[in-house]
Amino acid sequence: MKELFTLRLKIFTDQFSLTWGIRKRFERGIVQINHMRFLGYDKDDDGNLIINEEQAKTIKRIYTEYLNGKGANRIAKELEADGVLTGTGKTKWYESSVLKILSNEKYKGDALLQKTYTVDFLSKKRVINNGEVPSYYVKNSHPAIIDDNLWEAVQLEPQRRKDFIAEHQIYKLDYATIENPFAGRVFCGECGSRYGRKVWNSTNERLRRYVWQCDKKYRVKGEIGCMNGHVVDLALREGFVEAYNRVIDSSYILKDHLDDQIQSENVLEKFRGQQLTYVIKSGIKLKEFNIDIFHRYVEKVIIKNNSMVFYFLTGIEIEI
Repeated sequence: MKELFTLRLKIFTDQFSLTWGIRKRFERGIVQINHMRFLGYDKDDDGNLIINEEQAKTIKRIYTEYLNGKGANRIAKELEADGVLTGTGKTKWYESSVLKILSNEKYKGDALLQKTYTVDFLSKKRVINNGEVPSYYVKNSHPAIIDDNLWEAVQLEPQRRKDFIAEHQIYKLDYATIENPFAGRVFCGECGSRYGRKVWNSTNERLRRYVWQCDKKYRVKGEIGCMNGHVVDLALREGFVEAYNRVIDSSYILKDHLDDQIQSENVLEKFRGQQLTYVIKSGIKLKEFNIDIFHRYVEKVIIKNNSMVFYFLTGIEIEI
């Protein structure tokens, strides 16, 4: 028993000495990061982090596509479909992995040290540090893959999406697909409810089509449902093309609005303003519907009896 106690005490003192040494290095800003599973970086001969240019392309892709309206789940599926490797060299991607990359400050060249700590020296169990032990934030500890403004904009986007979900009382925003690009983004201008996609079947294949109608159109017997009209899926697609092209044609009218947005202290609003300004200056119009461009610029569509209103992420509204 005495020998066991002595062994436990030695393990404790050794671990305490190691932990104390690590924390002292943290205080001096000396960063040690395990790069073996850290996508985007390698280490040089001196142990310093250096950018892995090929992997850095994946990191930039994830950040860019997220701000362009894609959800973490869709990004994961597309990376997997393209055979892109994870930090562990696998081709299987998970939504959680993408979200961790999007929130990791190390990609902008900083390091938050001691995010977790050991609670049991024998089992080496670690838990999230919620203030139980000191944490240390080191700026510019290594080369950045993502610039500060882009990183900060990405940190604001999840809250924008959460607010949107709460405002419109939908389950989630990120379940749109190539086949159903408008999911969770079309709403009723009369009662505020979500518009859902329905299939109008026909024995004639050519007459079968998708339509969107208010979820409250049909209620229980004895109650009158929402009287707002339906809209054909094709009309939404063509409506967006027209709305987008009107924005391209309205550069003079929109200039002051976008200039104000570019000067905003909110980095996400600034990013949106710069993004749309660049497109307007290009003068390139759409000839057909493009899901990526739709998600990049449009927040939602409101259906009224005789019109569709496209609400752009920059605050611009175009009625068709």
